Amino acid sequence: MIAFVALLLVAGGGSLALLLPNVAETNSYPALTSYQANQKILGVAGTGGYERPFVPVVTLPAGTTVDSPDAVAAVDAAFDAAAAATGTRSLSYADTPDTALRSADGRVTVGLLFGPPVEQGGLPGSALGEGAGLEPVAAVAMRPHLPAGSTLEITGLDALAAGTDAGGLNVPVKLIITVVAALIVLVWVFRSRLAAVPLLMAFVAIPVSFLGLLVISPMVTIHETTLIMLPLLGIGIAIDYALILVARWREERGRVDGDEAVHRAMATAGHAVVFSAVAVAVGLATMITLPIPLLRSLGIGGTLVTASSALISLTLLPLVLARHGRRLDCAKPGGVARREEAASRAWTAWARTVVRFRKPAVIFAGGLLLALSAVALNINLNAPVTEDLARSGPGRDGLTVLRQAGLPTGVLTSFDVFVPPGAPPEPVATAIAGVPGVATALAPDPTPWRSAEGSVVTVLPLDEGGTAAGRDTIARVVEAVPDGVLVGGNITQQIDYVDAAYAWFPWMLALVALVTLLTLARAFRSPLLAVKAIVLNLLSLGAVLGAMVLLWQWGWGTQALLGIQPDGAIGSFVPVTIFAFLYGLTMDYEVFILSRVREEYDRTGSTTEAVVRGIGRTGRLVTCAALILFFSFASMAGGGELDVAIFASGIALGILIDATVIRAILVPATVAMMGHWNWWLPVWTARLLRVEPSSPEVDAPPPATSRAWRSSP
Repeated sequence: MIAFVALLLVAGGGSLALLLPNVAETNSYPALTSYQANQKILGVAGTGGYERPFVPVVTLPAGTTVDSPDAVAAVDAAFDAAAAATGTRSLSYADTPDTALRSADGRVTVGLLFGPPVEQGGLPGSALGEGAGLEPVAAVAMRPHLPAGSTLEITGLDALAAGTDAGGLNVPVKLIITVVAALIVLVWVFRSRLAAVPLLMAFVAIPVSFLGLLVISPMVTIHETTLIMLPLLGIGIAIDYALILVARWREERGRVDGDEAVHRAMATAGHAVVFSAVAVAVGLATMITLPIPLLRSLGIGGTLVTASSALISLTLLPLVLARHGRRLDCAKPGGVARREEAASRAWTAWARTVVRFRKPAVIFAGGLLLALSAVALNINLNAPVTEDLARSGPGRDGLTVLRQAGLPTGVLTSFDVFVPPGAPPEPVATAIAGVPGVATALAPDPTPWRSAEGSVVTVLPLDEGGTAAGRDTIARVVEAVPDGVLVGGNITQQIDYVDAAYAWFPWMLALVALVTLLTLARAFRSPLLAVKAIVLNLLSLGAVLGAMVLLWQWGWGTQALLGIQPDGAIGSFVPVTIFAFLYGLTMDYEVFILSRVREEYDRTGSTTEAVVRGIGRTGRLVTCAALILFFSFASMAGGGELDVAIFASGIALGILIDATVIRAILVPATVAMMGHWNWWLPVWTARLLRVEPSSPEVDAPPPATSRAWRSSP
């Protein structure tokens, strides 16, 4: 019966997920004005909008200027050929003879090629090098039309960032790597056929979460990125929950047999799984409440897979353990079932050392995390600038020629403005051209720039959009345009995205912290432990963002380790997404460890004894669970789009930092330092939480039978 139900869930979830009626392959942000502008620009011209332009730089032979009739005709023909070959919308000096498009001596002229929409299926970041890659095609098309002796270089932000794409592994390969890594860890932990049980729970939980997506998809758009990430996340979370429960069941079998071992495991580890799942859901709630469809989709998917993992671990897993656990927990068929009566000697010794040197441990670990958090203050969520991109290559060559000609690099972040039908674009262009920081604003006559749906004005700023001056220019343009005129462009949409995602983030953070405080205070029966858990989690988040700055913004070892060239910026989605995922995932381990510490304190009355026994019992399991989750996200970072690699590597780093510096050092050290105050619970708080009050004055001495603190009774 159990096998039939599990098979039904797997087959049903896997097949019905194919019927998801509302799956989006591209990102959409209907609440953002700039997104609306970009969609209207696409409706008028069919190109541009969100797409970053690439910039051909033509150097005419000596004695020739772009103002001569033959040269301007050649430039016009070259840009028309590029547009025809690449499907882009071209703008050159031949279309609008503006001095902003030529050097002072007239030998160098630049133009813009706005590409058709490229699938924006990844996360909303500032990652470059993922454009259509049309530069070589445009160059081949243009060169035959230019005067003899001319040179052509094509630059642009994407051309400068060529080679930053992570490339590589597809989703099935990533899943296989994750499953194999998880199985190796589980075999090492259990050394019996019981290792397959947590993996089985994951294989059931993931289809169940897809069933949840099927139910909710008629009401909410599900992004395809969610479908990719859900199995990878589900493998890690479902195995984590099952691992903790199975390990506790095996431990209880050292004391009792039969169904009683299952009951005890559910009363202890099962209780921790419930609170852990709530903590994860609370963290992901920050994404569900944001007005960004993709992030909302990821939040919903993460919440569903967490709920499914907890549900399967609390329902199907106890049945499997009661019916087949003893038989599976043998190294070979017919053998003697294993028992795990003693705590890990290595982790017990480690915990004893940390407790003994708790103050130096707090200073060292806390100092390291604070230093990384200080680095996080330098995080750049804006678009990359040319100074941080490739130092060589065709894109850099074009930029060098552009600068030597005295032309502003802001042309690389030129953007379009939508003018509604019935309104002439020329007055709008004139008004924008007078805005400080704007080199020029152009309103060409050809058909691609005007249609019955409206018209397009292209703005060439002096400063790059990724700089503070460039962002100020965009803000002034937005203020200067008349009502009904909408400012679009890649940089403008990124600025709006950051404003939308982070304007309410501090308030959501406060709400999440409050809900978590109440949840954990009830789980641990200790307000102080709950506050400490939240503080350490936030400190862990700051440290992860600092590590991301070092790795992806400053590029410390990124090229050597991953073979990827960083672009000097962190995707604008990274902090909020990493917070939402890490806050809950790392809180898992906090709940597992401190629940066991609380349990041991209730048994012994000694804080130090509780810490040593709790870490001795949970240290190895938490480390293994973290390893599985780490491999899950590390495989996700091992290939694909750069922004996905940045996000996944951040989660993987966060799990690693949390499982080592936080849980192995700071948690036991701080609990030991706080002593009996860990267990203080005033009457009014106990009434609010509906638990028994506690006000211990001093710790009880350790039991005489536990001098070595090597095992639980």
